[in-house]
Amino acid sequence: MNTVTRPRILVVGAGFAGVECVRRLERKLAPHEADVTLVTPFAYQLYLPLLPQVASGVLTPQSIALSLRRSQKYRTRIIPGGAIGVDLKAKVCVIRTITDQIVDEPYDYIVLAPGSVTRTFDIPGLTDNAFGMKTLAEAAYIRDHVISQLDLADASQDPAERASRLQFVVVGGGYAGTETAACLQRLTHAAVKRYPRLDPGLIKWHLIDIAPKLMPELGEKLGRSAQEILRRRGIEVSLGVSIEKAGPTEVTFTDGRVVPTRTLIWTAGVVASPLIATLGAETVKGRLAVTAEMCLPNHDGVFALGDSAAVPDLAKGQDGAVCPPTAQHAMRQGRHVAENIVATLRNQPMRPYVHKDLGLVVDLGGKDAVSKPLGVELRGVPAQAVARGYHWSALRTNVAKARVMTNWLLNAVAGDDFVRTGFQARKPAKLKDFEYTDAYMTPEQVRAHVEGTGRIES
Repeated sequence: MNTVTRPRILVVGAGFAGVECVRRLERKLAPHEADVTLVTPFAYQLYLPLLPQVASGVLTPQSIALSLRRSQKYRTRIIPGGAIGVDLKAKVCVIRTITDQIVDEPYDYIVLAPGSVTRTFDIPGLTDNAFGMKTLAEAAYIRDHVISQLDLADASQDPAERASRLQFVVVGGGYAGTETAACLQRLTHAAVKRYPRLDPGLIKWHLIDIAPKLMPELGEKLGRSAQEILRRRGIEVSLGVSIEKAGPTEVTFTDGRVVPTRTLIWTAGVVASPLIATLGAETVKGRLAVTAEMCLPNHDGVFALGDSAAVPDLAKGQDGAVCPPTAQHAMRQGRHVAENIVATLRNQPMRPYVHKDLGLVVDLGGKDAVSKPLGVELRGVPAQAVARGYHWSALRTNVAKARVMTNWLLNAVAGDDFVRTGFQARKPAKLKDFEYTDAYMTPEQVRAHVEGTGRIES
């Protein structure tokens, strides 16, 4: 075959789902069978579950950024940018490159794995004053910001300013919020010993969530254990509470409390990438409705998976059950979609996706953790061993495994370091500055754009 007749496979997103799909396609398909293209603004895969440990300085940023170009056999073409629209009829993906060029990429098969973005609500001041924890840049920025609050509080002569800089609020009682609060509280607890002018009692961490329970997926006992660990460390956990409004120097809770703070970290869940809305296709709570084979109904050659797709969870045996947006599902879905694409190219039947959840792990830093592998409830050091063992084994490259293990050992021996690395610029960077949710097209804009470039016959 020549390059004109080879099928074009376009993978959107380099998260767990997208990268696993590309890797399996490269292994299963000979070079002459198809051309594979990956759309991603960064040439690395981010190991998202370890992001709180980057924010707390336990891990370096590059240790969880797994390069997509390390393999000498890597033959996938990477387009550095983000998909902002898809015309399913014309089979064209509209991409905004990192230099703000708009390019059209035609495809024969498309794998939609754009992931998710931080879920926000119409709360006054939220996007202008809150920090997110979804990207590597945000984690590095938050670390510098938290340490800078200690520096500024230590230098301040104003008791009110000092109090506001030493209070920290994390919204979201899921895994991301709980681990972020736990890891950063450990950082400030260790760092304050180097600030003799600061009263450790002034440092207060708040973890709030509108839900009645902390991490309900863990079950009653483990959820309560995690809550007890946090409270023992001095983290104030408030459930059934959210944010009413956010300002630059204070946050108002829905229960009426006003907390003076310069640090509001928002981790209250995620929603599917805005790219999904450009398709004009059926969705389930914002996620693209797909079959058990992860195909988009009535559209040949369109697959969707990961956080942006409502993939039926056949292992639960319940009507309407969909797979949760977790890394273990995304990785397996990526490999499964690749197998189904290969089967389609070779005129073989596709298989439905079935995977039974292996359990949950929550690393609270130090010797504290709660885990539920295969339904077995663990706490303390055994849970920590399972949590870190799972994360370590899930890292895709030996280089990443070596870096993470070295970081863990160094942190255990030498303790935390409190160096600001310079990510904190004079201009603050908040939620609105990291996630470009206003960059996407509407379905009508996609159609008009593609027609204007001559991709569709009249």
